[in-house]
Amino acid sequence: MFSDFPPKYQDWAATDPLDLFEAQIVKNESNPKAHICRHLNQEARGCRYLVLWLDCDREGENICFEVIQSTGFNIKDTYRARFSAVTEKDVMKALDNLSTPNRDEALAVDARQEIDLKVGVAFTRYQTSYFQGKYGNLDSRVISYGPCQTPTLGFCVQRYLQINTFKPEKFWSLHPYILFQGYEIQLEWQRSRLFDKTVAMMFQKLVAEDGFLEVTEISEKQETKGRPVGLNTVNLLKVASSALGFGPHMAMQIAERLYTQGYISYPRTESTAYPPSFDFRGTLSAQANNPTWGSYVQGLLANGYHKPRSGTDVGDHPPITPMKSVTEDTLGSDAWKLYQYICQHFIGTVSPDCKYLRRKVEFSIGGESFHCTGHQVTAKGFTAIMPWLAVNDKNIPSFTKGQKIEVSKLDLYEGTTSPPDYLTESELISLMEKHGIGTDASIPVHINNICERNYVQVQASRRLVPTTLGITLVRGYQSIDPDLCLPDIRSFIEQQITLIAKGQADHHCVVQHVIQQFKQKFSYFVKKIEDMDALFEAQFSALTDSGRAMSKCGKCLRYMKYISAQPTRLYCGTCEEVYYLPPMGTIKLYKELSCPLDNFELLVCSMPGPEGKAFPLCPYCYSNPPFEGIESLINTVKNGPSGKIGKGAGMPCTLCPHPTCPNSLVSQGVCACPECSGTLVLDPLSAPKWRLCCNKCNCLVFLAQGAHRISTTKERCPECDSSIVEVDFNKKTTPLEDGSTLHRGCILCDELLHSLVEMKHGRGFRRMGSRGGRGRGGGRRGGYRGRGRGKMVDPKMSFRDF
Repeated sequence: MFSDFPPKYQDWAATDPLDLFEAQIVKNESNPKAHICRHLNQEARGCRYLVLWLDCDREGENICFEVIQSTGFNIKDTYRARFSAVTEKDVMKALDNLSTPNRDEALAVDARQEIDLKVGVAFTRYQTSYFQGKYGNLDSRVISYGPCQTPTLGFCVQRYLQINTFKPEKFWSLHPYILFQGYEIQLEWQRSRLFDKTVAMMFQKLVAEDGFLEVTEISEKQETKGRPVGLNTVNLLKVASSALGFGPHMAMQIAERLYTQGYISYPRTESTAYPPSFDFRGTLSAQANNPTWGSYVQGLLANGYHKPRSGTDVGDHPPITPMKSVTEDTLGSDAWKLYQYICQHFIGTVSPDCKYLRRKVEFSIGGESFHCTGHQVTAKGFTAIMPWLAVNDKNIPSFTKGQKIEVSKLDLYEGTTSPPDYLTESELISLMEKHGIGTDASIPVHINNICERNYVQVQASRRLVPTTLGITLVRGYQSIDPDLCLPDIRSFIEQQITLIAKGQADHHCVVQHVIQQFKQKFSYFVKKIEDMDALFEAQFSALTDSGRAMSKCGKCLRYMKYISAQPTRLYCGTCEEVYYLPPMGTIKLYKELSCPLDNFELLVCSMPGPEGKAFPLCPYCYSNPPFEGIESLINTVKNGPSGKIGKGAGMPCTLCPHPTCPNSLVSQGVCACPECSGTLVLDPLSAPKWRLCCNKCNCLVFLAQGAHRISTTKERCPECDSSIVEVDFNKKTTPLEDGSTLHRGCILCDELLHSLVEMKHGRGFRRMGSRGGRGRGGGRRGGYRGRGRGKMVDPKMSFRDF
C-alpha cells in the first residue's frame, strides 16, 4: 500500500498546491492488478486467528495493520511473530513467543508518509510547473523537493561550494634523509609544514649547518587494533559503495534478496551489539565447511572464539550475520561479494584483536625535532580474515640513544594545499546518519532519488558531483529559506516520529504541527520564487531559445519547437504554450496528418527497443484530453513518468474515442487485451512485422508476418464483437489455398488468422495456437474475453469547445 491524494487532487492544473497541505490522504494498493487485498480477504475466510510474519521494523509493523484491515480480523485475534532470520530455529522461537502488533510504530510510519507526501508533492508541483514552463534545458522530468531528498542534495552541493571557493596556499616542509644500516629513511618534521618560505629557509639553513642528527628518544609500545563491532545497515551500505562498487540502492536490493533466501539475517538494523543469547558457536559452525574461509573458522572453534566488542543496542534487530553457508556459484558475482563481506565481518567480530609493536625514534638537529616510526605485527588477529584492514610491517634499523648520524640529503619541499574531493556515497551516508536524515531503510532511496532526478551524477570512485540543476536548486533554497535544504528540520521531524513510535507523542499533533510549519514556508517560498528564478535564468535557456522546429500549432499555424531534454515537450513561441509529450521514446512527425478536433499536426512516438510499440498522438489532446471523464482512464496507462507526481501521462490517439478520426481507438481498436482491461490497437507503422499493441499495458500480439498490408474495417464480428481486419498477403507467401491474397476475418474467431497470431508479454512467448473451430464466426477463443473493445470510452462523450 502507498499513501496518495484522492483523485480530485491529481490534476495539477486544477489543484492549488497550497490546498494539498490540508487535503485528506488515502492508501492505495501498490499493484492493483495483483489484487493482494482481495486475495488476503479470501484466504482469511473461515480462519479464527491471524499470525503476522512480516519484517520486524516500523515499516513491517505498518504493513501488519494494512493486512489486519484487508482481512477484517479483530486485533484481539491477531498475533505478531518477531524474528531476525528465516531459519528454522528463529521461526520456531518466534512461534513460541507470539506478541501483538505495535500500533505506535505503525502510526510513526503513517506520520512520516503523510508529511513527506504533502510537503514533497506541494513543493514539487509548484516548482516543476513554474520552471518547466520557462526553461527548455533543465533535463529533468520533475523538479522535485523532498524533506529528506533535498537536505541530502544539500550536503553534495555544500561540498561542491567548498571546492569552488577553496583558495590554495603554498607551504614548505623540511625533509631530511639518512642512510643507516642499509636503510634510506625520510624523517618527519615535528612542525609538519610552514606557510612562510623565508622562515622555512631559515630552519633549512640551521639544519644544514649542523649536519648531524642526534638520537634523543627511543620508544616501543605494544599497540592493539580492535576487531570490529557488529555490522549494521549503514556500515554495510558504506562498505558496499566504497569497497564493493555497489550503490546503496543496489546493495539493499541484494541484501534483501539474501535475507529472503535465508542466507543472512534481517538486513535493516541500527544495532551493532549482539544480544546476550546470540548463538555464536552455531553461527560459526554453519561456516566451518565453507571452501573460502572454513579452515579459519575451524581454527576459531578449536582454539576458542572471542566475545565481540560491545556496540550499540537500539532495541531493533541483532547485527547482520550469515545464517548458512553458500558458494559463489550459487549466488552469482554481485550477491557473492556482499555475502562474502558479511561473512568476513562477522567472523572478524569474534576473532582476536590485531597486535603490533610500534617503535618511534626521535632526532634533534639545529634545535629542530624529527622522528621516524616503524611497525612490526606480532599477531594478525581479525586482519587475517579481513586483510584490507591489516597493519603493514614497516622496518626501521636499530638506533642507540645519543647516537649521531649524518644527514645524507636535505630537501625543502614546496607543496600546495588542495581542496576536499567531492563526496563519496559512503561519506554522504555518514553525514545523513550523523544529522538524522532518513532511516537505515530510506537512506538508499534518497540517494537514488537525487541521482534519478539528475541533481547529482555518480562519477569515478562513486563520487557524487552535483549538476547545474542541483546546484541552482540548493542555491535558490538558500536565497529564500535555508531551512528547506538544511538537515535541522528533518532531524527534528525524525526525533518526533521516534517519540510516536515509542508512544511518547501523539500522532495527530506531530503531523499537524509539522504540516503547518511547512505550509507557512511554502507560502513564503511562493512569494519569493523570483529570487530562485533569477538563478535559473542565469544558468538555463529560455523555451524560446531551445529546441528545433517540428510540427505546426493548430492555433496559430506556426511551427512549434521540439525540446528533447526532459521533460520532452513542444513549445509554441507565438502562443507561448507548452505541450508535454511522452517521457520516453522517439518523437517524429506522423505523415503530416492533422487532428480533426484542433488542427494540430499529429506526431508518432516510438518506444525504445526492437519490440517497442509505436502510437500516434496529437500534442494538444495529449496535454489537454478533450473528452470528459477520460482522466481516470489515462491514469491507468503506462505512458507517463512513474508515480503520480510529474507531467507526461496524457491521451494518445490509441485512447481517443473520436468516432470518425482514422487514428482513434474507435477506428484502430481490434479486440480486448488478454492481459488487462485495455484494447489491442493496430500499429500502422509495424510493417512488415505487423502487430497489435495494448493501449494500457505492454502486451504485444504479432500478426501474419507475410502480409503486405493489414487494416481495420468498420465491420464487427457477430460472435465476439471484435473488429474485422483485412489482410493483404504477399503473392509468394499467401497461405490461402486458391492463391488469392485478400482475406477478411476476426483474429479471434477466424481459424486462418488465429493460427497466425503470436502473443508476447514481458519475457515469455506463448503461442495462441489454433484450436478447433468453424473459421469465421467459430465462437470465442480461449485467452481472450469476448468484450469487443474492453473498457472503451463512450464515443458519444461531449467534445470540448475549441
